[in-house]
Amino acid sequence: MWAIIAASAALGGAVALAAANMFGRYSGLTVPRSEPAALAHMLAPHARLRLPATGEAPFPTALLFSGCDGPKDNLDTWSAALNAQGWAALVVDSHTPRGLTDFQLWRLVCAGQLLTGAERAGDVAVAVAEAKKLPEVDGERLALLGASHGGWAVLEFLSMADHGEVPHALTRWPEGMAEAPLDGVAAALLLYPYCGQLSRASRRGWNSPVPALFLLVEGDAIASEKPCQRIVAREAGRGLPVEQHVYYGVTHGFDQKEKAALSALAFDAEATEDALARGIAFLDEAIGRAP
Repeated sequence: MWAIIAASAALGGAVALAAANMFGRYSGLTVPRSEPAALAHMLAPHARLRLPATGEAPFPTALLFSGCDGPKDNLDTWSAALNAQGWAALVVDSHTPRGLTDFQLWRLVCAGQLLTGAERAGDVAVAVAEAKKLPEVDGERLALLGASHGGWAVLEFLSMADHGEVPHALTRWPEGMAEAPLDGVAAALLLYPYCGQLSRASRRGWNSPVPALFLLVEGDAIASEKPCQRIVAREAGRGLPVEQHVYYGVTHGFDQKEKAALSALAFDAEATEDALARGIAFLDEAIGRAP
């Protein structure tokens, strides 16, 4: 009897602690803040820029942000496909620089206990600022591509930029971004992103007419597609260029072969091929391919 009561109390305490931590992370109260230059310096050694084999710089460039388990083979697949169509691809690794490669740690990212979307939006901000400095990159034709948790981060960046809220990982916007954080960002491609209750984009959206395409999974058990569909309906209803495509009969992360042990998620070659073609066609239409 007493053991059951003690166990229940311990469980309740753990739940309360997790909820408090999530609130602190969501609100930014418990998130360590860095100067933009310091965050950029931390991320730079693990960023990967891949360029097309042909064509002349500067190239339209996609900035890629992974799911909560860190960069996997799907970002390599997207990078190669983008390169083949004349795009540069910059993979931004938010996990390795923070030591979030261990299974127990990145699981906490997936659970919203570490590195929320509003915090990781700081990575998006400094990646945009740093990409513009690269001679290979066309700073006026940048696309943000986020998968799952990375999509959450991209959506938070869009919403925070339009509502005057500095991403939680930063003390301030990067140099030259304060007045117009979305300058140069000409499209957003969201792969099965998180759009739930902790998403500012879900609650208040954004205002800038950045073309956005959501590639969603019907019955997504990891990040429900329904809140994302509500975002699409609301923002499109306000006249913003937001659209969606829903895949049926596949799982969350259908374009990723590397999975955790015992994962119920499955790679789907056909859906991946369609997503690559559909996503890059969307980016070409929104931004335009390099000559």
